[in-house]
Amino acid sequence: MMRRGQRKVAHRWAAIALVFGLQSEFAFAATANTTFTVSVAVPATCVISATALSFVAYTGVVDVATSSISMTCSNTTKYNVGLNAGLASGATVSTRRMSSGASLLSYSLYSDASRTLNWGQTVGTDTVTGTGNGTAQVLTVYGRVPAGQFVTPGNYNDTVIATVTY
Repeated sequence: MMRRGQRKVAHRWAAIALVFGLQSEFAFAATANTTFTVSVAVPATCVISATALSFVAYTGVVDVATSSISMTCSNTTKYNVGLNAGLASGATVSTRRMSSGASLLSYSLYSDASRTLNWGQTVGTDTVTGTGNGTAQVLTVYGRVPAGQFVTPGNYNDTVIATVTY
């Protein structure tokens, strides 16, 4: 049993504890809640890259080669990949040309292994379509230099722009 002096000291310590916030954990038994919204907009997106298309040394006979276009589009995003005519003078998507100075060498790009479907840039006509799945999808570009072109010797090249529309 506590004596009067001991009780006085105990009461003082209890008062000091209350003043300095040294309350027991049961003093905070009430709570309140709220909610908040979390949101984000996820736009359709595509990333495109390509490897070089390099023909073997052209000797006047048909020469074929392939390259790859890698497409990574967000899941369920529909896309079209088109290839422009290139940079050579007078080139079109159906008759592309590589140049070496003023000399030109014709070539074609196709979307199928049998090299019958010209790969152009008109969406819905001569582009390649697909649907993204969030991972890289590889498209093959099939190239051909037709036979019978006897051009000036040199290093011929062109730059083709691959465009994804989504």
